[in-house]
Amino acid sequence: MSRNGSSQGHAGEASPAAGLGSHAEPPVPGAIDRSDRPGRIGLLLAFAMVIVGAAVVVSFGAAEHVQSLIVGLLALLSVIGVFGLFAFSIGIVGFAGAAARNDLTKLIADGATEGLLAVEETGRVIYANEAYLLLAQADGPADIRPVDRLFSGAPDVSDAVYRLTQAAREARPASEEIRLAPALGGRGSVGWYRVGVRPVQRPSGRVTLWSVADVTHERERQENVFQELQHAIDYLDHAPAGFLSVSRDGDIVYMNATLAGWLGHDLAQVGSGGLKIHDIASANAVALIRAVHGGPGDVKTEVLDLDLSHRTGKTVPVRLFHRVAYGEDAQPGASRTLVLNRSPGEDVAEGQRAAEVRFARFFNSTPVAIAAVGRTGRVTRSNASFARIFGALVGPDTGGNSRSIFSVVAQADQERLQRALNDAIAGRNDIPPVDLNVAGEGERSARFYLSPVGEDDADADGEAAIVYALETTEQRALEAQFAQAQKMQAVGQLAGGVAHDFNNVLQAIIGYSDLLLTNHRPTDPSFHDLMQIKQNANRAASLVRQLLAFSRRQTLRPQVVELGDALTDLSMLLKRLLGERIELDLKHGRDLWPVKADVNQFEQVVVNLVVNARDAMPGGGKVTIRTANVTEAESRTLDLKGLPPADYVAIDVEDTGTGIAPDVLTKIFEPFFTTKEVGKGTGLGLSTVYGIVKQTGGFIYPLSEVGRGTTFRIFLPRHIPDAAEEPQVQEEEAKPKATDHTGRGAILLVEDEEAVRAFGARALTARGYTVLEAGSGVEALAIVDARSEPVDLVVSDVVMPEMDGPSLLRELRARNPACKIIFVSGYAEDAFKKNLPEGEDFSFLPKPFSLKQLIEAVKTAIGE
Repeated sequence: MSRNGSSQGHAGEASPAAGLGSHAEPPVPGAIDRSDRPGRIGLLLAFAMVIVGAAVVVSFGAAEHVQSLIVGLLALLSVIGVFGLFAFSIGIVGFAGAAARNDLTKLIADGATEGLLAVEETGRVIYANEAYLLLAQADGPADIRPVDRLFSGAPDVSDAVYRLTQAAREARPASEEIRLAPALGGRGSVGWYRVGVRPVQRPSGRVTLWSVADVTHERERQENVFQELQHAIDYLDHAPAGFLSVSRDGDIVYMNATLAGWLGHDLAQVGSGGLKIHDIASANAVALIRAVHGGPGDVKTEVLDLDLSHRTGKTVPVRLFHRVAYGEDAQPGASRTLVLNRSPGEDVAEGQRAAEVRFARFFNSTPVAIAAVGRTGRVTRSNASFARIFGALVGPDTGGNSRSIFSVVAQADQERLQRALNDAIAGRNDIPPVDLNVAGEGERSARFYLSPVGEDDADADGEAAIVYALETTEQRALEAQFAQAQKMQAVGQLAGGVAHDFNNVLQAIIGYSDLLLTNHRPTDPSFHDLMQIKQNANRAASLVRQLLAFSRRQTLRPQVVELGDALTDLSMLLKRLLGERIELDLKHGRDLWPVKADVNQFEQVVVNLVVNARDAMPGGGKVTIRTANVTEAESRTLDLKGLPPADYVAIDVEDTGTGIAPDVLTKIFEPFFTTKEVGKGTGLGLSTVYGIVKQTGGFIYPLSEVGRGTTFRIFLPRHIPDAAEEPQVQEEEAKPKATDHTGRGAILLVEDEEAVRAFGARALTARGYTVLEAGSGVEALAIVDARSEPVDLVVSDVVMPEMDGPSLLRELRARNPACKIIFVSGYAEDAFKKNLPEGEDFSFLPKPFSLKQLIEAVKTAIGE
């Protein structure tokens, strides 16, 4: 053990650790260093024995050998001496002692203000500087206490020391701050110490270096600063004004207690993401606050009069001094906002305050966007609605004017706005409103009203006109939708009327063709011509049915349908229609809800869409049919016009074809509109789809992109079946069809079309029935009243002059409640069923019908 007293113990020098205590310390020895490697006496003894042994050998050896041995030994010692001197000169070999301990590194460690303690793995202390000896109050090596014994006391102190000891064992660095009461050496009631440990690797093994720094004065300064900060926060919290800070994303990162009290909010919610600007301000107020714009490095301050929202929903009128600093990237930082309460009793000038609050509420709460503009179009002032509608669009114009009114409208409409502004600058008061398209994405529009600013009202800002604007996007969309609906309705009414009249003509052609065919054998020369007439009449009847489908006047037989099963059953037919070059992919949604639809008509919808997709992919491609449930919440998020929120089952028919141009997409559901070559399409396929979907209560939307394909999205309302529906379906399916076409009984045939009535009379008479003919409902009642016996069946048209079919049925039931009737019509059954009493029993036969269909319907109705 050695003492380094020569460099540290001069009476006229201050100790390096003298600043650790505030009072006089007892004298402390210099640093203790036991890190030197002790001298190895064993090597010296071994060397001496080698010399003695050599001398003995020389004494007893032969003379001729002794001389060579002595020369060799001297040569070896010379070589060792030369290499030793060389190693010493370049620093490989040194001499232990005080000179080695007085290098620069040791001087720094000895004089460090923090205590340093080095301990070997065995626990032996090999070094302690003067600062550590002073902390440990050690007079000599025997008094040195290791760190784990130096710090003891409260559980938190023991826990910290334990963690440091564990780190030392695991050879990893660690640091802890320890609060000790009382302080080491009795230097105070409380002491704070920063204790660290880290491993140091030496050739002779690992050493653990401990450091202990007295940070009591540093912590005292921190606590003083914290106390001052708490006082400042307390002053700010209870200031007579509110303070607010809002981040770029709308989070309230700071709110003082005064403002929180005004708004009834808990300060615990502030800064934790629990409170946002939308929670304390209306949408218009938020838009006004966010309407502040600046460039890179700018600092903008706006004075805003608006209403904040109390937690209970009440409004609190305030004036904001809203300050926002912008970074070099022109992104706004968190605001610094001063809030003044303008509620009654909070302002000295009560009259002026009340007037300003009323005006601010009127100005910022109106749904009309209002802005004051200068002669160049620069926006000098604006209200909350203007900020909400146009705030993100207000920017520089082509002339370099910042916050220009022209930047909010489409470039094509800026000239019209300029003309209106020129009229306002000229002082005109009768400026007509202008409907303009709003700039930016989406098809937005607004109606602008401009009025001049009188000379008496002009101010230093150079205001020249007041601009009022109302957004008309939804109104124009509704107008376009209504116009399209009216157009489709008008076309549908026309198509339905034409189809009804055409059905009567087709009825006569098909009926008389059947009568002629009954009298001709297949070998007759005219039989083939008659078949051609009937087949082409049936083709015409198919076109009529498509027209009726578009006009939503066809007869549907709705039933509960599982769309997944229906599409699976239809898939084989669809694959044959598509051919080998087009792939069909069915993707069924899980647990699809049932819908209520006519299965045959639903299949017709899918077939028509798939055929259209096939024709759009002449070189091959893929058709994908998807089904999925769409909840009411999901339907609200869909950007589809006219789709009311509800539960739906969605059917998507997607192709990878050529797509549909936007100007064509708006016309695809119109009847007889087609882009196909002449002779390759009737233009009724999509019209039929549209009518069937609408008559089923659903919605259809085409989505297309030229060159990428088209998707038709169909939404059918979810149906919740009840227990009474299934038996009705089974009962209808159980009705037997007549096989014997002859019969007996009196049939009253009521039809205003003479050709149709004549065909029906001939057909029924030829089958053995007694037929009574009537050209109107009035004639039919006269025949019934003249007969002494009731008729067995009435076959009546629906639309007739003087008295229609439903009115005739009511009169007949009044005379004979058991009267049986079959209605025949070119319109759908639902078109007249609503005119009958609920639960009325009748049969229906849609026109045009064949001879066989008429006979089977009569036989079934009579019950033979």
